[in-house]
This record gives sequence, structure tokens and C-alpha cells, in this order.
Amino acid sequence: MWNQCVAASRAAHQAKQPCGLAWLDKQLTGWRAEHAWLRDGASVPQQQTIRDFATSRVKAMADIKARLPIKQRAGMPRFRKKHEAAPTLNYTRRGFRLKDGRLHLAGDVALTAVWSRELPAEPSSVRVYRDSLGHWCCSFVVPAQVQPLSQAGAVIGIDWGVAEIATTTSDDHDLPHPEHGKKAAEKLSRYQRMMARRKPKKGQPPSKGYRTARRQAARVHKQVGRQRQGTARKWAKRVVTDHDALAVENFKPKFLAKSTMARKAADAAIGAAKQALIEMARKHGRDIRPVHPAYTTMDCASCGARTKHALPLSERTYTCTACGMVSPRDKNSARVMLIRAGLAPAGVEGVRPPGALLQEAA
Repeated sequence: MWNQCVAASRAAHQAKQPCGLAWLDKQLTGWRAEHAWLRDGASVPQQQTIRDFATSRVKAMADIKARLPIKQRAGMPRFRKKHEAAPTLNYTRRGFRLKDGRLHLAGDVALTAVWSRELPAEPSSVRVYRDSLGHWCCSFVVPAQVQPLSQAGAVIGIDWGVAEIATTTSDDHDLPHPEHGKKAAEKLSRYQRMMARRKPKKGQPPSKGYRTARRQAARVHKQVGRQRQGTARKWAKRVVTDHDALAVENFKPKFLAKSTMARKAADAAIGAAKQALIEMARKHGRDIRPVHPAYTTMDCASCGARTKHALPLSERTYTCTACGMVSPRDKNSARVMLIRAGLAPAGVEGVRPPGALLQEAA
């Protein structure tokens, strides 16, 4: 269905005809009359595929009109290969229903689902997809519900890193690097070598041995991903439970992929830990304040003075030349997060030195 939309969109573009969402919706009627394989399927997921295609195309056109750099553009929708794209079907409220614990989909399809948890509210849509292991999953969209926690009477500042994923102002809430990927590297490299030996030639279908090795490698990747997610969610739950307000560094770890720390940074999964913390804080109604990361490693959390030169990564101790404070570099940055977020207006130590100016990032 996606490839049909791509072909029709390119043909309309060459003929200089409009090919928006309304035009594609009208084309669906003709496509269903022309192709028997489309008539056999329900029209609801087909319409949702058209909407997904139209959304991606509109975003790509907007990026082109905005004259963004090519690397930052979304890119026009392209053809998908059957053996590379996992199947996914999206059903709106009129395309599915839940009855006696079973999921009934449009087209007279009934599924017995293994529920991971009870749905907190009535779902508005469901996406049925197949993952890399061949397992079929259902993802429901439900309205978010806030589950407030009791007041803890404490605040915390969080600084992201690689040696330690999260360094906080509380020693009991630091998140060390679990190195899940490093522990699974030996097993993963074995399956990848098996795939390399059995890699099919271009134009030939993969052998049974290649498919088995690929499935085993995907299982290792899935296991590591779940371990990272579980570690991040458990840590986020503990931080949110023990603190009323969180000052979080608004750190974007994308640039680390081009540095010498790329492998260790990818294994740390800083983005996943940050996302888990934000979601957990919103779920429980905690006050979360993102802080701009500029100069957080150069400012002193005690007097607010700023070093004249950026500190190299090899230097892990921060020494203030103005007030003489000596502190671990990441701990000092975590305290700066609190001050910039306005959670410690008198300074982290409780006493603000006379004449000190706390420099905040724009």
C-alpha cells in the first residue's frame, strides 16, 4: 500500500498534478477495484497508511521550502522492500474493539492477546506490528493519566555523562554505566560472523542458516535494548519518588556518535535514560526543569565564577580559582543545574558568597 502511494505520488508529480491526502483517498477506491489483494484486506489500515504517507510527504515538502540543509531534511517517501520493512497496521476506533480480553480487528480478524498490563483507559487506536524477532505486538494509544506521589521535600540536579550515565547532587541516586552492550558483544559478534559467512549474493534469497543467524543476532539486540530500558526506568522511578523537582541537563548526545567515545556512548543510551526520566516525572506530576548545557562544566556552583578556558575531558576535578572550591567535575555540574533551574537560589551549600554573580545560560 505504501509503495502504491509512492508510485502514484511520483506519477502525479511528473504530470504536475496535485497529490495531497484528499486525492490519495479518492485513488484508494480505484485501487481496491483494480487489485484483488487490496479488496481482501480491510480499508481502515489502508486509509491509515495513506495518512502516514501524506504526513511524511508534507513534512518533507516543508523542510524543502524552509531550505534546511540536506542532512536535516526528512526526505521524500521511498519504496519499501518486503524483506526489509516489518509489517505494521494501524486501526482507528472504528476498526477494532475489545471483547472478553480478545482483540477484534476489521476484516473479521480475532486475536488472543497476551496482555503486559491492563489498559488504564479506553484506547483511541491500536497499531499491530511485527518486531525483528517475528513476534506480533499491539500498541494501544490511551490518554495519559497523572498519578501524583506524596511530597518528598527534596530537589535534585542531574548531569549526563559517559563514564557514569547520570551524576546527581545525591550520591545515592547516581546511575553508573551498566555496560549491557559490552557484556553481550562476544555473543553478538559470533552471530554477526555467521551472517557474514552465509550472506547471500545480490538477487538471491537468504539461506536458512543466514535467517537463523540473523534472528539470533536480533534476539541479542532486543535483549540489550530491554536491559537498557529496564535499568533506565527503575532508576527514573527511584529519582522521581524521592524528589519533588528535577533540574535536568537538556543534553543532546547525537554529537558523541562522531567522537572516539561513540561505542561507549551508544552503550550508555543517554537519550533513553533521559526520555525515561521525563516520562516518569510527567506521569507522577513532578516538576522537571530542563537546563541549557552551555558552560555548566566551567561555572563554579559555590561562587558562580567561570573558568577562562574549557576543561579537557581528561580533567575530572573542578578547582575554582576564585573561591578555591574543589569538587568532582560532574558533581559540580549537577549543582550548577540546580542553581540555573532556580531550585537553589542561595547556592547549593545554603550560603551565597557576597558579590557572587550566578551566570545563567541564555
